Amino acid sequence: MATTLIQNALVVNENSQFKGYILIKDEWIEEIGEGIAPAHIQTLANDKIDAQGMLLLPGLIDDQVHFREPGLTHKGDLFTESRAAVAGGITSFMEMPNTVPGAVTGALLEEKYQRASEVSLANYSFFMGTTNDNAEEILKQDYTRICGIKIFLGSSTGNMLVDDCDAITTVFKYAKVPVLTHCEDDNLIALNLQKAKAIYGDQIPCNMHPVIRDEEACYRSSSATVELAHKYGTQLHVLHISTERELSLFEKGNDIGLKKITAEACVHHCWFTDADYESKQNFIKWNPAVKKQSDRDEIRKAIMDGRIDILATDHAPHTLEEKMKPYHQAPSGGPLVQHALLAWLELVDQGVLSLETLVKKAVHNPAILFKVNKRGFLRKGYYADLVLVKLNQAYEVTKQNILYKCGWSPFEAYRFKHSINQTWVNGKCVYANGRIIDESRGMRLTFDR
Repeated sequence: MATTLIQNALVVNENSQFKGYILIKDEWIEEIGEGIAPAHIQTLANDKIDAQGMLLLPGLIDDQVHFREPGLTHKGDLFTESRAAVAGGITSFMEMPNTVPGAVTGALLEEKYQRASEVSLANYSFFMGTTNDNAEEILKQDYTRICGIKIFLGSSTGNMLVDDCDAITTVFKYAKVPVLTHCEDDNLIALNLQKAKAIYGDQIPCNMHPVIRDEEACYRSSSATVELAHKYGTQLHVLHISTERELSLFEKGNDIGLKKITAEACVHHCWFTDADYESKQNFIKWNPAVKKQSDRDEIRKAIMDGRIDILATDHAPHTLEEKMKPYHQAPSGGPLVQHALLAWLELVDQGVLSLETLVKKAVHNPAILFKVNKRGFLRKGYYADLVLVKLNQAYEVTKQNILYKCGWSPFEAYRFKHSINQTWVNGKCVYANGRIIDESRGMRLTFDR
């Protein structure tokens, strides 16, 4: 029986901070409390960790990643990217369906679950993908074992664009689980691209990306999607908001349990602006595009006032060679899971958000929205998915410590103020002091529906 006592940590959980302890027994949180652990709890531990000067947080739940397996494993795979995730304090992930083949049938989805059970260090779930003709397949799945449904209403990696109105309506009308959407208007983007080509030919500069995939393309799609969700009472979650204008579609208020329509922000849209294209080029090329500073600043405000409900990464690796191609050939997306928590903590230090809000929106709210079973909170009887952050121990992102299969990061050479000290997944310490120390496999997430 493995028991670990973590003491003297600054615990951040359920809108509060306190100096306290947690006792881990096997895969569970056995005890949690303020102050020093009582003597009878001390005697139960066969391993004790003094976490003085550290934050103790529930492990992050990332509801939007692209780990590229199957079919795109030269970019990343379930083993390499889950290793990077736990090194970054992300203990559970929900992966998108735009692999090759796309996860658009129950059988294909189960193949991904089987593969994850063999190689993933983090806990895992996979979204059911939507096409123009698989609505019947979508609606018959067991969603106590599948996180939700994903619809690409704008094209991105994997060519899974859904543009049949009847297919979209069927999903919105009958889905009993969260429907997640990528919202960009492809027709408008195509028109903007045509205009750019008329000016630049094949030499379109990267800073045209937010002009081609502009505010109007985002708003036109997201507003129509929100209207459809209102009409049918759909549990809608709009991914990676990138514009100030779109934020007008969402209600303020931080109780996600009272909302039918929710929104998400990703770390890159809260960190970078269009001014960064000059130095970062294609390495900050995402869909939707990183846009103006005013967009970034309003997204940051919306995290605090509740228009943004969830924080995620949209981790989407491509090889260095792919990203070095000219703008019109380089794919969109970048790796983020290893460094997202450090970036969010940097924004806490800058006063952009509070620690409690970070934990709420990167951990608690995903657990609530998807009804994740016994995860997302530091509670007795919950799985021991935990992360210890060493405060004021700087961490510089270098080629040598990047764990992504693609081998690069948009944060390369950046020196974060804090560092990830240890990560536990299901009670096992899998990462400590800068290296993976246990490659035990994570568990399939289940959902209380």
